[in-house]
Amino acid sequence: MSGRLAGKHCFVTAAGQGIGRATALAYAAEGATVVATDRDAEKLAGLEAKGITTQALDVLDDKAVVACITAHGPFDVVFNCAGFVHQNDVLSCTDEEWDFAFALNVRAQWKVIRAALPGMLSRGGGSIVNMASAAGSVKGVANRFVYGTTKAAVVGMTKSVAADYVAKGIRCNCVCPGTVDTPSLGERISANAAAAGGEAAARAAFVGRQAMGRLATAEEIAALVVYLSAPESAFVTAQAVVIDGGWTN
Repeated sequence: MSGRLAGKHCFVTAAGQGIGRATALAYAAEGATVVATDRDAEKLAGLEAKGITTQALDVLDDKAVVACITAHGPFDVVFNCAGFVHQNDVLSCTDEEWDFAFALNVRAQWKVIRAALPGMLSRGGGSIVNMASAAGSVKGVANRFVYGTTKAAVVGMTKSVAADYVAKGIRCNCVCPGTVDTPSLGERISANAAAAGGEAAARAAFVGRQAMGRLATAEEIAALVVYLSAPESAFVTAQAVVIDGGWTN
């Protein structure tokens, strides 16, 4: 099969919905062989019909991460997409929220990279793409205290990995989206509905802060991830690439 990722073996976390699913489909459309994982196996339904291998995986389970990557690897491309958005500030953030956010948004990415990296080195190179956010090191966002903190950490981790392995054929970048119309956003809209005066008003508040007057689609973010994964971006590493419709301009 031809395509920008023909012959590449790609690994995706949180592929059951949203950006992760859109990226897994985009990888496959570009000729890659893809292993798509998600904690909720039911959300992976339909991907195998596209030629994608699926497996249930909780990225908080270190042993399961190693076992999955060992069983299906080695990989040329890893996309670390799993994460969670807490809504809090420095006073309302609980110890439990802090610990969970760092475990999922940062530590899990580290564990996936550490498990996949030896295989990449054995293949002579690879591309790692991490999910960061425009909320964090790029822009401070109200009510996103621990989320922004963890996403800033992802940027630092990305740059560190890139610096350590740039001479060994490994590239590491992260994407920093603005607000994306995904099921995860839908959950946050529902959570804000009562305070905002209804779901329509809550959605309008998210849309209203976007310079373009609309939300991003998961497919638009996936297109950037594909670019950072493919050989055409061979000279790009250690970058936090913002894709936010002008939100941080």
